[in-house]
Amino acid sequence: MKTSDMIKKLCNKKNISVSELARRIGQSPQNFGKKMKRDTVTLSEMMQIADVMDVTFEQSFIMKNGESITIGNDNYISLM
Repeated sequence: MKTSDMIKKLCNKKNISVSELARRIGQSPQNFGKKMKRDTVTLSEMMQIADVMDVTFEQSFIMKNGESITIGNDNYISLM
């Protein structure tokens, strides 16, 4: 699933338009729409989205031994 698909699905579940989400993170709907189309939404923007949508965002590398490196919108890096 592409990042843009994840964002659209989240907007749908939270009953908000992508244009309104763009405004809430301080971007114009046109600019954010272009980023969605190119699938170039940054990690920082994903964390902003999580904050304004009141959800948790995590991005992880999980190694074969079960150890993981995780970054989330609570601004933490966890090495487990």
